[in-house]
Amino acid sequence: MKKLFRFLKPYSFLAIISPIIMIGEVVGDLCLPYLMSFLVNYGVLGEDIADPEKGSKLAAGLLNLVGVNPDNHMAVIITFGIMMLLVTLVGGFFGTFCAWTAATASQGFGNDLRRTAYRKVMSLSIEQTDKFTTGSLVTRMTNDIAQLVDFVETVLRMMVRSPMFFIGGTALLISLNLSFGAVLLCALPVLLFILIFIILKAMPIFARVQEKLDRVNAVVQENVSGARVIKAYSREEYECARFDRANSEMRDTNLKVQMILTWIGPVITTVMALATAAIIFIGGLDVKLGNAGMSVGNVMAGTSYVTRVLMSVMMVTMLFQSISRANASAKRVNEVLDSDPVVVGGELEDASDDTVIEFRNVDFSYPGTVGREVLKNVNLKIHRGETVAVIGATGSGKSSLVRMIPRFYDCTSGDVFIDGKPIKEYRLSALRKKISYVMQKSELFSDTIENNIKWGKPDATDEEIREAADTAQAHEFISGFDGGYQNFLAEKGASVSGGQKQRLSIARALVRKPEILLLDDCTSALDLATEAKLQKALREKFADTTVVMIAQRIASVKTADRIAVIESDGRILHCAPHDELLQISETYRDICDSQMKNASVGGD
Repeated sequence: MKKLFRFLKPYSFLAIISPIIMIGEVVGDLCLPYLMSFLVNYGVLGEDIADPEKGSKLAAGLLNLVGVNPDNHMAVIITFGIMMLLVTLVGGFFGTFCAWTAATASQGFGNDLRRTAYRKVMSLSIEQTDKFTTGSLVTRMTNDIAQLVDFVETVLRMMVRSPMFFIGGTALLISLNLSFGAVLLCALPVLLFILIFIILKAMPIFARVQEKLDRVNAVVQENVSGARVIKAYSREEYECARFDRANSEMRDTNLKVQMILTWIGPVITTVMALATAAIIFIGGLDVKLGNAGMSVGNVMAGTSYVTRVLMSVMMVTMLFQSISRANASAKRVNEVLDSDPVVVGGELEDASDDTVIEFRNVDFSYPGTVGREVLKNVNLKIHRGETVAVIGATGSGKSSLVRMIPRFYDCTSGDVFIDGKPIKEYRLSALRKKISYVMQKSELFSDTIENNIKWGKPDATDEEIREAADTAQAHEFISGFDGGYQNFLAEKGASVSGGQKQRLSIARALVRKPEILLLDDCTSALDLATEAKLQKALREKFADTTVVMIAQRIASVKTADRIAVIESDGRILHCAPHDELLQISETYRDICDSQMKNASVGGD
């Protein structure tokens, strides 16, 4: 928790005055039972205010201050009633002001913490976000931070309130009668022992509650994003059952901790009832016997004070409960904040070399995996303005090869160079500014077509957007929409077809006019004629751009300057034009033959 208090520093003034303001409410609340005893003793019962045993100099002084005759019992009732009302109003003002300052400070704390945590999540490497999982990150960004905000607000309001109620209430209770203090002395240890036992039993379960919430969020996120697949395979019942299991586990865990905490209410009520009964018995007996210093008003005030003292103990206990919840959430949030990105950039902004991309003795395995490398001893040079295609069997490591260029993952050993310099020497922003990457799965946003394309270049002009869309073979279908480029896309591009999504993604990549264009099997949904037009447009309009393209179809790669063939063991043995590969690469010939056979079977 200490690490997170730095986010409260900008609101330190509000955080400091909030407990101070609370003093006003507590003092007013502690004054009410005394005023009530004066009202009952000298107004209702009509006792002599100047009596040495049952009188009160303080009550007499208050009446004298406002010029009220103590013998006028109705005036005494009205006076002390008005005083109680004024004290309540003043206390309410301080309480409201304290609530405002505490809420402002805690919400500011939450806003800054959430913003910092989100920026940290955005800076994490792909492997780190995979490790945390999307559902867990969502929970940490929302529920865990909300728990911390509630904790800060609770602390700012209860930091003074509970101790003052306890100390002040105890002192005033003893001032009424020492026997009342003995009642409190007997009640407190019992109450504290039971409450501490309950909280200690509940504390370990709070962390498990958050983990179960992670699981629920993960299942919901997967089901919402994969809704079409679920419906296509009629797996709604299965996914509902999977959600029910995760939801039931969270319910059972929550129920377990709540069942433990439900004992707090009955324990407090029982102890308070017994303490109140003891005070009424002791006080009533003293009144009946006519013992000096005891009156009906004092008994009523005593019951009020013992209730306030025991309630302050409950508030402290609930504060410890809040601390245990917040501590579990703080650990989870700190795990995110303390995670330094695995992929860290250098200081280099730019470099120049004829060899734009070079893989030198590169091995690669995904973090946390065992067994053989995905890529092994890869050596490949790609020159400026060259179009190099990458082909290989499914799972051979084609996408893994491309993902190392923008440093989504770093190679296990060896080096990757851009413009003659190791990519680890570049600033990440400078490196990725050189690159446009179109992934296998097209990611579009619920925004206009124009804004989706402008993601590649926020300051792109209308002419640049139109040119990029035209090159990507997207302008024609965009013009067919009622709103044209202002047509609003549904979430994840659900309102357009797979081929249209791919072309919009390509347009987004082209609008920034990159030095390096990475196409990761992003034309799979295009027919051969459209793909041929796209490749022709790329050669004509982006002749100086270095293109690395991954494809499954020979027809998609045969026009490339060179084709790199990834073998089944992750090595690249041959990188040459199509015709030459047919002569020297058995793997490439096998791919060509299998596709030609499939084509002929399909034709038959």
